[in-house]
Amino acid sequence: MPGPDPHDDTSRDYEQFEKEQLAQDPDAAGADTADVDDRTAQNLVSDLVDADVVTPVAEDQVLVHEPSSAAFDLTTQLAVFHRGWTAGRDADAEGE
Repeated sequence: MPGPDPHDDTSRDYEQFEKEQLAQDPDAAGADTADVDDRTAQNLVSDLVDADVVTPVAEDQVLVHEPSSAAFDLTTQLAVFHRGWTAGRDADAEGE
């Protein structure tokens, strides 16, 4: 029995459709993380450390985001991740 006809494969069409839908999703636009500069990241991470949300691990030179257990080398990476993580949690809470 021959396999599926490669000319009938619509997976690429579906992937393109998904990308277009995500680009138009108004909820996805709510989590803007592109504007995180070094100063903003340092301030946010400092606040997160004070709130026990982030734990610095000096011997490994990483910052651990406690709620997700994710580790980061750079404050900017952590700040962008935390903003996205928070936006995702907020979106989940609104959907309930």
